[in-house]
Amino acid sequence: MRHAIQWVRSLIFIIQMYIALGIVGFGFMPLAAVNRKWAFRAIHIYCNYVRWSASWIVGLKSEIRGEVPTDGVIVASKHQSFFDILLISSVVPRLRFIMKKELRWVPVIGQYAYWTDTIPVDRGKRGKAIKQMVADVNKGTKEPSQLVIFPQGTRVAAGVKKPYKVGTAVLYDQTGQEVVPAATNVGMFWKRHGIMRYPGVAVLEFLPRIPPGKPEREFLAELEVAIETATEALEAEAGFVKKD
Repeated sequence: MRHAIQWVRSLIFIIQMYIALGIVGFGFMPLAAVNRKWAFRAIHIYCNYVRWSASWIVGLKSEIRGEVPTDGVIVASKHQSFFDILLISSVVPRLRFIMKKELRWVPVIGQYAYWTDTIPVDRGKRGKAIKQMVADVNKGTKEPSQLVIFPQGTRVAAGVKKPYKVGTAVLYDQTGQEVVPAATNVGMFWKRHGIMRYPGVAVLEFLPRIPPGKPEREFLAELEVAIETATEALEAEAGFVKKD
């Protein structure tokens, strides 16, 4: 019975979340079309609203740990579900995502992605995609921004291992920017698929920066250790039991 009630609450939460996306997204469009600062404002308002509504509708609270980056850096984050995107977007001031190109055509999301200089990538053409990604980053906004990338290239469920892709290392090397790793346990409460949202405390943690200038392989290995170690700690803190 309790499971059924939580499922219904989860469904209500999802429905109102998408209604709010339309209200905030379309409501801010006239302002965002004139000045991109309103696009960032709309994103922050919406993402913080989702965090707030999740806390009381489904009992999913959320917490940000570590120093939130506000200067020109690359944020390399663990990606477990849509909720980690919302957590990052709720606090990072001038974020730019690297995302699969198909999302450009999603209503509201695609338009705001355009206004915030999000970089579309064709994941089916790896070599060309990396070159295009670097070119797009270098020709992007001159204002300090936080470029968000998911090093594993896709959502990865809690406790599952997937390799870290070379694209993050190439960006690190060719932009000369510091990288802020980020770990999370959101996949325990908001899974990649399905309606169910579980109560608990979802955490996104910004980790110590990796300075520029390291060889790509060394950097990628250090990044993976930092993110995976912190993610496992957050999952263990929340009660996740890893299967052998």
